[in-house]
Amino acid sequence: MIQKWYEPLSVGEWVRQTLSFLNLGLLILTVAFGASEFRFDWCEKLLGNYLLATNDLRPETGALWEAGRQTSNAHKSLNLIITQREDSRRSVHGAESFPVLLESLGPGEWVTLEKEHFKKLYLSLSPGIGRQIIDPSYLVWLLNGNITDRIFCEGMTEGIKIYFIDSQNRVIRQIDLKKNTIIEIESRNEPVQGRLSEIEAFSNRIYPAAKFFDAMLKLPPEMISELMVDPDLLLEQEGTIQQVGIWNEADDGYIKLGFEFEYRGENRVLLVQAREWAVWQLSLILKGDDQ
Repeated sequence: MIQKWYEPLSVGEWVRQTLSFLNLGLLILTVAFGASEFRFDWCEKLLGNYLLATNDLRPETGALWEAGRQTSNAHKSLNLIITQREDSRRSVHGAESFPVLLESLGPGEWVTLEKEHFKKLYLSLSPGIGRQIIDPSYLVWLLNGNITDRIFCEGMTEGIKIYFIDSQNRVIRQIDLKKNTIIEIESRNEPVQGRLSEIEAFSNRIYPAAKFFDAMLKLPPEMISELMVDPDLLLEQEGTIQQVGIWNEADDGYIKLGFEFEYRGENRVLLVQAREWAVWQLSLILKGDDQ
């Protein structure tokens, strides 16, 4: 009897096809494979030997995680550095004084300064402090001449360094601004409460105001201007000058003069800078008056 392909299988035909040699062979092989694996664990051993043989060629899982973590941290650190650098650049370019410039620039950081910006910073100083940083006559040539191509400012642990660079990338002038100088710049308009006699550095070199100014006015006019480098600071003070003291040490060609003011029963001392050689000439006159 020939059965059509679209007719349902009979029970006998279904049993015959199910128990065919091919199906029986596949069943026997499957049972034998499962029994041998269950008895000898040869599949696990084969896989273990393969993994052991290729172990050196495969990266550790922990190393992959660590590499990924380090890459992520590196991207975050780079973004943080870029952000901080941009913030520093904006703070520096917006600085209106050298103390603000110092606070905006960390050690190892550097930015470029426009000539007009540096000129603005310099003009914010009193003449006495400005001369300590750089002679104004030389600065005129650096800023208004054709010698300076650009200005670099570098942050240091002890302060900041400013470089004037020419068109051939050579440093033609370097200015080192120490922290103590910048602190002095910041507090230059703030007199100290007290008397000159309370400051040991003025010991044995304190003179009545009348005697000091009488001796100073005996000097040539050009020398007086080196003593009174920044008279505006004195003119801004209220009260009368009682005494004037001369500091017992020089610092980079300058000596501090202390002016003691009395105002409404209170005394305060204002420190100003004077040229060392002019102070030496004044001291000769003061000593001569004492004899």
